Amino acid sequence: MRRILLAAICAVATPLVLAASAQATSSVSNSPRLLAGGAISATGWTSSNWSGYAITGGPFTRVTGSWVVPAVAKTKRATYSSSWAGIDGFNNSDLIQAGTEQDYYSGSAHYFAWWEILPAAETRISLSVNAGDHVSVSIARGSGGTWTITLTDARSGSFTTTKSYAGPGASAEWIQEAPTVGGRLATLAKYGSATFDPGTANGTSPGLVSNDGGVMIQKGLHVSTPSVPDSDVDGFNVKYGSTAPAPPSS
Repeated sequence: MRRILLAAICAVATPLVLAASAQATSSVSNSPRLLAGGAISATGWTSSNWSGYAITGGPFTRVTGSWVVPAVAKTKRATYSSSWAGIDGFNNSDLIQAGTEQDYYSGSAHYFAWWEILPAAETRISLSVNAGDHVSVSIARGSGGTWTITLTDARSGSFTTTKSYAGPGASAEWIQEAPTVGGRLATLAKYGSATFDPGTANGTSPGLVSNDGGVMIQKGLHVSTPSVPDSDVDGFNVKYGSTAPAPPSS
């Protein structure tokens, strides 16, 4: 789970609102905050900070994911969301990931791209990101313990970096997340909906099943709900709120 550390925060405990001149930097926590209660909306897990799909078994040496950057709606208080693909983190303290941020604070929406490897802090990617952009991520193991992270925005360009990573590759994920901001779990931004499609794990379809999916619950409310997988089991839709959307057309 990404943890955003604010460089400057207004003098209130909550909501956590960025000052107009503040710039956020981030570091990740380890895993979703899984909640008790069993399956909800035909999914296999619930969390206070993750929704989407995660598969286990591995070892996973490559994950890809594609989505359209969702537009966040205006909110009275600061709200935050991120969309990403990654390896590890679902059931261990390792994680390698890359994605996009979609937040609303200081009277406007904010969008950017990032990559991250635990335990280091998030690194922002110097690509312009707008709502509606088509983004794809590839994270792949190379030789000698190195991994290549690539994020491509179809409008603004591509970024690639190669880094060392020693995680076990025990899970692969495609996630819509509410990050932790200033040490507190953020209220999820009203992101509308997002489509994660297609995704691959180890170069093939991940073979998603409904039990791989998870619903986000905050303050007792279902705030982010995925669809069942699409017919070729490599993608899904996820929607703000408690109603599961229809899956994307394959």
